[in-house]
Amino acid sequence: MNTGQYISGAAHIGLIGWALLGGVFKPAPEPFEVTEVAMISAEEFDAMMAPTEAPSLDSEMVALTPPDPEATETEPPQAEAPDPAPVIAEPDAAAPPPEPEQAPDVAALLPPEPPAEVEDVAPVLVPPVEAPVTAAPDLSDRPQTRPTTRVAPEPVAPPEPDVKIDDIAQDEAVDDGAAEVQREQQEQTAEEEAATEIVTEAEASSSAPSTSVRPRTRPTRVAQPAPEPETDTGTQAAVNDALAQALAGGTAEPTTPSRPSGPPLTSGEKDALRVAVQKCWNTGALSTEALRTTVVVTVQMNQDGTPETGTIRMVDSQGGSTGSANQAFQAARRAIIRCGARGFDLPPEKYEQWREIEMTFNPEKMRIK
Repeated sequence: MNTGQYISGAAHIGLIGWALLGGVFKPAPEPFEVTEVAMISAEEFDAMMAPTEAPSLDSEMVALTPPDPEATETEPPQAEAPDPAPVIAEPDAAAPPPEPEQAPDVAALLPPEPPAEVEDVAPVLVPPVEAPVTAAPDLSDRPQTRPTTRVAPEPVAPPEPDVKIDDIAQDEAVDDGAAEVQREQQEQTAEEEAATEIVTEAEASSSAPSTSVRPRTRPTRVAQPAPEPETDTGTQAAVNDALAQALAGGTAEPTTPSRPSGPPLTSGEKDALRVAVQKCWNTGALSTEALRTTVVVTVQMNQDGTPETGTIRMVDSQGGSTGSANQAFQAARRAIIRCGARGFDLPPEKYEQWREIEMTFNPEKMRIK
């Protein structure tokens, strides 16, 4: 036997077994729903649907027998029981009211609304309002700056031919014979000619308006009420002292302020002090407004040339607000303290002259008094 016969025999055996045993493994049939139906005839259906007839009423009148009076007297009348009062059912207050029936939604049954008509209307263009034309001011030739080799924050006019050129402008000292101390002869000097910018020959003069546009008016300021005058206790005390001296006879002599003794400082000594302080004066940290502010500072000096830090104070300021003046004063105070830490080079024999120094700190030029 070969392999093909084995395969053929196995296939035949499997087919015969499936034919014999295939019905054993069938699933159980699902139950059927059965409804009982009764069959009736048309006559029976009509009899069931026919209306019921009303009962017939007897129309004949039956004669009534009169009651026996004897029987009525012998039998006492029985009191009839009163009819019970009808019980009225009260509605339940807690029961909620019946909800109203909702009307059916008929929006779907209505015909659709026709689309709204859109009209094409061109937008109306509003012409722009033209600004009033201001007439240009008449122009005139701008004054040309004089060419010079020196540049300064403020322009300086050219000095006279016979005046000596110096860094500081000062007037000529006049000899006063009545003065107690004869001062040194001071020669008149003037600063060198300067301009705010360098002007070249190629620069042409530009035109400047000869008439300007009228500026806008400022809003009127509300006048502030004048402050009430305060009583000056110092003035009253001085008046009282004067009255006391007058009553005493007026023999008291007026006190005269003490003047410093010794020769005054020369211009060279003042310039040396100014240059020494100016080396430590840092104006780069000042604001634009503080650079236009001038402050006057006084300081008391020790004999070794060092300043007394606690005596540095500002006595006057010009050209700026209170904030800018305070900023400029702080810069000047730092310059005095830094450069005076080792002592300024001042003559000891003239200590009474430079015991109290007044300095004017101006970003354009600095003066020592």
